Amino acid sequence: MKKFTTPFYILLVLILISCSDEEYTDITNNDDEQSSVTIDFQNLNLPSTNFNYANIDLPNFFLDNELRNEDNTPNNNAITDDGATLGRVLFYDTNLSANNTVSCASCHIQANGFSDPNQFSIGFDGELTDRNSMGLANARFYENGRFFWDERAETLEEQTLIPVQDLVEMGLTLSELETKLAQEDYYAALFTNAFGDENITSERVALAISQFIRSMVSYQSKFDEGLSQVNDIDDDFPNFTASENNGKDLFMSNRTRCFDCHATNVFVGDNARNNGLDATITDLGVGGITGNNNDLGEFKVPSLRNIALTAPYMHDGRFETLEEVIEHYNSGVQNNQNLDNRLTQGNNVRRLNLSNAEKQSLIDFLNTLTDEEFINDEKYANPFIE
Repeated sequence: MKKFTTPFYILLVLILISCSDEEYTDITNNDDEQSSVTIDFQNLNLPSTNFNYANIDLPNFFLDNELRNEDNTPNNNAITDDGATLGRVLFYDTNLSANNTVSCASCHIQANGFSDPNQFSIGFDGELTDRNSMGLANARFYENGRFFWDERAETLEEQTLIPVQDLVEMGLTLSELETKLAQEDYYAALFTNAFGDENITSERVALAISQFIRSMVSYQSKFDEGLSQVNDIDDDFPNFTASENNGKDLFMSNRTRCFDCHATNVFVGDNARNNGLDATITDLGVGGITGNNNDLGEFKVPSLRNIALTAPYMHDGRFETLEEVIEHYNSGVQNNQNLDNRLTQGNNVRRLNLSNAEKQSLIDFLNTLTDEEFINDEKYANPFIE
């Protein structure tokens, strides 16, 4: 099969062009030099020099507010450029499903903040998943490292292989997965570049996809621009409208306590919570995994980054708009045995009594968390030539 090779002088020019780019810096992988094995470019649109996944220059204003302490990257799976490149190809490859119809990206769409605009995702055989697909941006900044709405996966590495084996989602055994990938010529080079040899294992698949997902850092929104100018989240942002600043103040206030559950600069929860969706709990959530009655109806608190793009909302996708979400917290929270104490007042449910203008301000603020650079970044896009 025809291979793509690059003359040295052309490669040198490409590297110099890459180094001049303002957004990314061409940095050698943590452990090895850049890819030494050529990759079949017949079906793949991959750059001759890897995108920078391993050493993204995250600004201090973004990492402040305790975010540095939230990184769940394990010591045995640090992000490398070659590893994340392999992960990108795997993430978009429909070979990960039984009938070659579904990839990870089928349910995690870049334009939607790597979530699914459908209430429930469509599996390889047309069946629907039980829960809505949450966005993946900033997945690495969740300290306890657990994944899925019910947090049944203890690590991101564990999470990546569960949909592959799910009888609704992708429908493969791990041995079938390994056999299928070994039949694709380009994986020999990709696995060699990432791991030193062409041995394809499900463990390596999990490591590579996890590296790619952890590289998905969203930090270039209107909110970030404002924070960079004042470096204090409590100050008015000069690039915000009055309504957006009012919404930010409300979000951070003791009156709403939004920031108590959606904390740090990625606006993510520290643990699963029960947010009063139902008075009678029907989806057991974390409690269904742990068997602990105190966990019933608790679900992971996702990041609000790019939240305007990730509708519908909640684990069951019951809310179609941010207006509905705000109204739930304003007047619709249901009391139950495990309702989070941030939503209670004495023995009753706490009502926010927001005015229409205040509700709109909160929505305006949430819209500032949309990161157009992130959702249009080629290094996170589909590498397959269609």
